[in-house]
Amino acid sequence: MNAHTEFPLPDLTTSLPRAPFHFSPKAAEEAAAVIAGEPAGIFRQLLGDQESETTLLVARRTLEAFLSAAPSQPRADADAIAAWLEQTRTELAPDLFALREAAPETRELVLRQRAPLALLGGCWLDTVSQAATQPSVIVNRLFGQYFHLQGEGIPQRGQLARRRRALTELGVHLPEIEASDFLRQAEARPLTVLHAAFHLALSRLPASFLPEVIGVHYAMAALGIDDLLLGTEPHLPEAEARTVLADYLSLTDQSPTGDADRRRTLAAIALVLRLEREHTALLTELAAWHEGLSLDARVAQIVARHAPFAGRQHRSVRMGDRLLSDWLGSEPVDLAAFIAEFRASRQLRPGRDGTCRFLKSIKFGGPMFGIFDEREAATFTAWAHAVEAGEPADLDFAANTAGDDRADAWAEALRRTAPEDVVIADAESGLDDRRLFHRVVNVEQYPHILATARDRAEAGLTDAEILFTHGAGGRLTNAEYFDYTPEGLMERVERVYWDKLVDPYQPLTEIPDRDEVIFEQTTFALGSLIDGSWAHRIGNLGRNHRQSDAMLFGIYADEMGRGDVTKNHITLIHQVLASMDIHLPHIRQPEFLEQGDLPDHLYGFSIHQVCLSLFPDTFYNEILGYNLGIEMFGLGEMRLHEIQKLRRHKFDVSYEEAHLSIDNFSAGHARQSADIIVSYLDDVRRHSGDAAVQQEWRRIWRGYASFAYFVEHQLVKQVRAQERTPAASAPAPPDDVDLLI
Repeated sequence: MNAHTEFPLPDLTTSLPRAPFHFSPKAAEEAAAVIAGEPAGIFRQLLGDQESETTLLVARRTLEAFLSAAPSQPRADADAIAAWLEQTRTELAPDLFALREAAPETRELVLRQRAPLALLGGCWLDTVSQAATQPSVIVNRLFGQYFHLQGEGIPQRGQLARRRRALTELGVHLPEIEASDFLRQAEARPLTVLHAAFHLALSRLPASFLPEVIGVHYAMAALGIDDLLLGTEPHLPEAEARTVLADYLSLTDQSPTGDADRRRTLAAIALVLRLEREHTALLTELAAWHEGLSLDARVAQIVARHAPFAGRQHRSVRMGDRLLSDWLGSEPVDLAAFIAEFRASRQLRPGRDGTCRFLKSIKFGGPMFGIFDEREAATFTAWAHAVEAGEPADLDFAANTAGDDRADAWAEALRRTAPEDVVIADAESGLDDRRLFHRVVNVEQYPHILATARDRAEAGLTDAEILFTHGAGGRLTNAEYFDYTPEGLMERVERVYWDKLVDPYQPLTEIPDRDEVIFEQTTFALGSLIDGSWAHRIGNLGRNHRQSDAMLFGIYADEMGRGDVTKNHITLIHQVLASMDIHLPHIRQPEFLEQGDLPDHLYGFSIHQVCLSLFPDTFYNEILGYNLGIEMFGLGEMRLHEIQKLRRHKFDVSYEEAHLSIDNFSAGHARQSADIIVSYLDDVRRHSGDAAVQQEWRRIWRGYASFAYFVEHQLVKQVRAQERTPAASAPAPPDDVDLLI
């Protein structure tokens, strides 16, 4: 193998090679429709669908629109960049402090407006750790900080949970960010939504835009706009974020693409500064607009918020010479005319007790009680009293246009953008396993492979159901189906642990020769080179609410060394291979297509695993079951025998030892994997009942069976042979295992 194709440790990658992005014609059509629509549609596409190529094309076009506007910057080191950002923070701080000290109603309006950005903070790191990027030193540094931002496996203590609590304490109550009405309740202006779309777009293509991720990550931490607004301490101090930036800049000095990567990072930082200045200006403009509203205008805003839901409920109520449903059913509502008529209406005239009919109707016992919140009711009361006192009307309403000029410019840039690196063509059919593996690993460059990947995953799961009937004959697994109970699951996994993994163990009395041990390791290596990838998209923004999400994310973090590259399992397997003088290209590299050390027939297992990982919503249950299978596989006889063989020939044993320890059945990944399933199905039972539990469970067990299907190769062959010869006797457990991983 030529030296330039090898993959040496440590992995000092600062960017992946620039390459075309391949999309199907259908995705191009769908993405164009999304971008031609309202900003809210772009936001929802990017946040709500992490499984489609349409989303990735929307992301690519969004990044092009924003990054092409980022100005080039002179070369600077980390300390100079920090001073640059500190100067900007100092410039913005007075405006942000003024907003924080504004009247409660204005402050709440400002914080609601900022919430779409505050509550997605850090999303650009969601999938920066993936098969295509690990075990890069800088990716591990980023992942360590991401793990911290996520609460180190406990979301309630992570950055987003802290920000949500701070918002709640300041009177801002919003649904989850993925809720369909989140933007409406936040009253998000178009500019806010487009800024949020930029961050979401970066989160969808982080491997392809690693230099930009570095820049955005540092700039957002250093500016700390949300902490200044909320009055909170930063979850990730600027100094810690700066160390990652400094490390990255140091790596660029050693990289053949270093100068370009550094320029990309600095341009991204400059873009963040521009965007945060824009948004601070929007918030200031919004606050000034709100504080300048007359009582008439504030009432008009309340009417506008409720008008879509009000007209049909008041079919017989008249306001002047028109039905209320006619007033509020028009688009747009003529608010000035409506408020003028409302002021003169009988509903606002005081009765004998001094209280008008309208105020009575919104109090407890009235027909409109509960429609308006406490602050809205207080505004109506103050307004009614002002009208009664004879205060003149102020019906010259100023429209809320905060940020609209900049939003229009960004929206136009989005509509016009046409990235030169986008290729529109249907995915190739009939790919061999090597080329399919290359494409699913590099899915950011080959989004058009997603339909094929979904079909491949589904086919693997369907094939594996053969073990629902015959799985008890497995050497290392038992995928025979059973109806779920928590006790039944624990009994099954304990039986597999003792009967198949631990009790059969006897130290080897004869050790295979060196070449045979090396060959056996190559049969494991391809699966090991994507270790953890099945869970790399679990717990992303908008999908980290179940306890099972956090638990599975914790397992993935362990597989990646929690940010410590020396403990990263991908690093460890490369060390093992290097001790055998096997030096492979990285699996993302085109050269890996031509490597000759790993046999062709081993790719199926790894393809199945990566394909599952690309659909964390569609195959969530199956991923939970697959996770159980693979984590239990790290225990017992096979692992101990491998350690014995490797030690005899003085090969590296760190990968085997790490799994034997971390996967332990007492409290390690094997036990945690069973607990994850129990936790998830407990949630299902509470929300949907016992019948739904069994339906969800069957899918989980499909995932476990799909792992067993590749491990128990001999058993599967015997079962298939029996199907072709129905009179044959039931298959006996094989004497040995022909592993496909």
